[in-house]
Amino acid sequence: MKIIQRDVPPRAAWALEQAGVHPLLARLYAARGVEVPDELDDDLSRLLPPGTLHGAQEAGRLLADLIAADARITVVADYDCDGATACAVAVRGLRLLGARHVRFLVPDRVTDGYGLTPPISERVHAMGTDLLLTVDNGIASLDGVARARELGLRVLVTDHHLPALADGRIVLPEPDVLVNPNQPACAFASKHIAGVGVIFYVLLALRAELRARGAFESRPQPKLDSLLPLVALGTVADVVRLDANNRRLVAQGLRRIRAGVLPPGLQALFAVAGRKPPAATTFDFGFALGPRINAAGRLADMTVGIECLLTEDSARAEALAQQLDAINRERRDIEGGMREQALRAAETLFDGSIEPPAAITLFHPDFHEGVVGIVASRIKEKMHRPTFVFAASQSPGQENVLKGSGRSIPGFHLRDALDLVTKRHPGLLLRFGGHAMAAGCTLLREHLQTFEQAFAQAAHELLDAASLQRRLETDGPLAPEYRRIDMVDVLHREVWGQGFAPPTFSEEVDVLSQRLIADKHLALRLRHQGQPVDGIWFGRTDSLPARVRLAFRLEADEWQGVRKVRFLVEGAEL
Repeated sequence: MKIIQRDVPPRAAWALEQAGVHPLLARLYAARGVEVPDELDDDLSRLLPPGTLHGAQEAGRLLADLIAADARITVVADYDCDGATACAVAVRGLRLLGARHVRFLVPDRVTDGYGLTPPISERVHAMGTDLLLTVDNGIASLDGVARARELGLRVLVTDHHLPALADGRIVLPEPDVLVNPNQPACAFASKHIAGVGVIFYVLLALRAELRARGAFESRPQPKLDSLLPLVALGTVADVVRLDANNRRLVAQGLRRIRAGVLPPGLQALFAVAGRKPPAATTFDFGFALGPRINAAGRLADMTVGIECLLTEDSARAEALAQQLDAINRERRDIEGGMREQALRAAETLFDGSIEPPAAITLFHPDFHEGVVGIVASRIKEKMHRPTFVFAASQSPGQENVLKGSGRSIPGFHLRDALDLVTKRHPGLLLRFGGHAMAAGCTLLREHLQTFEQAFAQAAHELLDAASLQRRLETDGPLAPEYRRIDMVDVLHREVWGQGFAPPTFSEEVDVLSQRLIADKHLALRLRHQGQPVDGIWFGRTDSLPARVRLAFRLEADEWQGVRKVRFLVEGAEL
């Protein structure tokens, strides 16, 4: 591992500090590209205007017409946390704005597959629906959208994923209205907005349209800020880049949660996760609440997760949260076994007897398709290679089909790599899609070896030796005056995440003592800047030298009511 230090533009850091930003935060923000204090203003008025999101105003007009006609709307969601929160935001928001007949349908990962398929459109039609509204999916659902239109349904697609490709060219579905910042015609400045953010913007446009039609002359204008806690959760859980607009959405959601303004389902999820809403952080979204909702879509039925986010009954919310927690424990058990099995297989590729591949492809008949994405992420982190993990499809009649989920490293655009593979091997992939850092695909079992070779070849061509070496970006040394428990709280309350990494410091320290905890974690006693401090390295079992350069984050370790600073070690330069 190579530990490197982020550059800190001095002029930007100085400008932020002069504007009243804490000196440490000024340095951290400047290193992450913040140049002027205005970028840190998280007021709702600073959000990008809905009018710049292509199709949003047209969607507002369509929805306003349908609400006036007392139409029946069915929301078709994705089965991850972004999809679940987007569905809850859509249902809650439409009801707030006057829609009386709003239902939702979420595909089953195993029996339905991903996205709006023709059978899903047929089920929506059979429900007596007037408008089919997709959230967090639909941009690549060409056949599903076409089938819905054939059946006479109005179709509104809201999504944030990249469009489908055919022969290297972008192809788009043809709904009544398409809202997606990543469609070619859209000039919306935040290309990284999550699916839940897209539907929130559509609701803002709908409210503006209703206001222009005089809908609120006889009743108060509904406030949509009650939806922001869900928007924040889905945004962080989907690991989208936290650009300035996304950070504002997340900050606003966190502000309401900390003030106790959150739906009963979120309150219950905080409780089962052992977290406290007044001290909510982005870490809670990504590692406590998000995984519990995601688990339902991976192993069971995401309807459970969506119902938890929709209910106004505290007792029902508590019961559903407990159910999600139980599913998540099952998910962890399945993932643990798969991860160990996958790691053993991956490690054989790095045993020194052969040149390690530039990309990893893994499959085992016992792997569960609902957990392949998590396992791919773990392998990618461990081996620092683009990784695809496949499992046999559990769908009836598709026993010979493998479903794979991939995760990538910086410098390797996973979706584009899959497109390259299909160009070189036409017909190899039955379907594929995704982003730069995460993607999915399906193929026939007999084609797995061909895919493995083609995927590794693409990575070999597109990645150089420097890209294949793990690099851990840090914020450099931590001044001893900032090694305080109040600074831990200050840092934790800020909005950190993908593309706006949480603060990680690095410097040489003395290792005073070290011991294993539960045979899998390394507990450390360190000397930092002349003062002793505890440290923990989760998942590390090998001992460290007496003096070593560590990368670490600050956390609060609490024991018997006493809180003190601890270093959470992320890596070492050995």
